Amino acid sequence: MTSPKVFLTAEWKQLVMLNYAVDPDLLAPFVPAGTELDGCEGCIYVSLVGFQFNDTRVAGCAIPFHRSFEEVNLRFYVRRSEKRGVVFIRELVPKIAIAATARLFYGEKYSCVPMAHRIYFQPEKDAVEAEYSWGAGPQRCAMRIETVGNNLLPADGSLGQFITEHYWGYAAQKDGGCVEYEVQHPRWTVRDAGTANLSGEAARYYGPAFGNVLMRPPDSAFLAEGSAVTVFRGRRIG
Repeated sequence: MTSPKVFLTAEWKQLVMLNYAVDPDLLAPFVPAGTELDGCEGCIYVSLVGFQFNDTRVAGCAIPFHRSFEEVNLRFYVRRSEKRGVVFIRELVPKIAIAATARLFYGEKYSCVPMAHRIYFQPEKDAVEAEYSWGAGPQRCAMRIETVGNNLLPADGSLGQFITEHYWGYAAQKDGGCVEYEVQHPRWTVRDAGTANLSGEAARYYGPAFGNVLMRPPDSAFLAEGSAVTVFRGRRIG
């Protein structure tokens, strides 16, 4: 079998991750064919993730004015045999060409909205404040975190390792099939949250059920340093 071709390379940096334990029944309609829900310590999680998408190249080519931007996604976790992967419920970016490309090649649920971010390093406290926002006016939402403690690799078996170490993506298709693709990156260091929250009306973007989940305090939160990543072309699974 030939190796899949590289679809995209980029740097994913300063990933704010707010994680919420949910009832598995909430996610059942979104589980792609051929996969099953994956959990940690008896809980099933959704994560709201905001990060910087930098030095982006599609098939080795940089697209003018589309190399650096923000992304915020709502995702959950599945497995297919020994492969542990991510399923996206919705992904938001400020670049219409990026959203269109992801919908075309993977069938992912991308939308284009105004976005911004703010990262403030506090070397005197060895802490980071980070914020990602999307929408405008009364539709604006913002996720924020202020870290405490050192920047470390998460412990084996921890929730931090579980959230950051899924290296496959699965996208349900309109015809009931599924596309599987690999995402390669080194292990990420993380900083735990001292405070973390989401403001705004999340239901505008994620619907009432997920909106209710996201407006409660997260069950865990941390900031992942991130790294260079490689996303490979997807293939349909049976």
